[in-house]
Amino acid sequence: MMDEQHIASAFDRDLEAIQARIMKMGGMVEVAIRDSARALETRDEELAQEVRAKDKSIDALEELINEETARLIALRSPAASDLRLVLSVMKIAGNLERIGDYSKNIAKRTGVIADSPAVSDSAAALRRMAREVERMLKDALDSYIRRDAELASDVIARDLEVDQMYNALFREILTFMMEDPRNITPCMHLHFIAKNIERMGDHVTSIAEQVVYLVTGEKPDEARPKGDTTSVAS
Repeated sequence: MMDEQHIASAFDRDLEAIQARIMKMGGMVEVAIRDSARALETRDEELAQEVRAKDKSIDALEELINEETARLIALRSPAASDLRLVLSVMKIAGNLERIGDYSKNIAKRTGVIADSPAVSDSAAALRRMAREVERMLKDALDSYIRRDAELASDVIARDLEVDQMYNALFREILTFMMEDPRNITPCMHLHFIAKNIERMGDHVTSIAEQVVYLVTGEKPDEARPKGDTTSVAS
């Protein structure tokens, strides 16, 4: 009995340490979203370079989390419910790493946008969109720590707002491209950035879905509506 209790407490300690790394990684990704959008809006190439440089730390942290979770499974042989928890950590880390990559991609475009004439207030619109994704990520991580399926479900629902913001921006960008051929190149970059932010929202939603599954044992409705209508054939 004492051996079982010792194994259980050791598992809890190891898992707590890994979850602390997840929250650290989540905080770094939140900063990456915020800084990449701010660099774009203010045309701050130095800040954009910082985002790109810091992405290596995010990648390294994901690798460390994966190594530690694999070691935890091998050493502690967790029961089914605990195994589900450990695997959710790996999936959340993977989603965070992808969001970090999208932030880095946005930062890479800052130099090109900085050398182009401003296209209306599109950079500000992109920052508003990124801010909503950042808020969603914070709530998704909070829902994970608190095991709050209701908050996670709210995050999933809010992804529709991000999709609608993307759709509106996409239509606006198309209008600018048609109005003046000189807008085509900067608008293509702006659309690339908008799509990156929209995909960030999808990865945040995946984190929230992991939380719902973790708490309830049931996967959220896979037929949830997607608000991105730009790829739907007319």
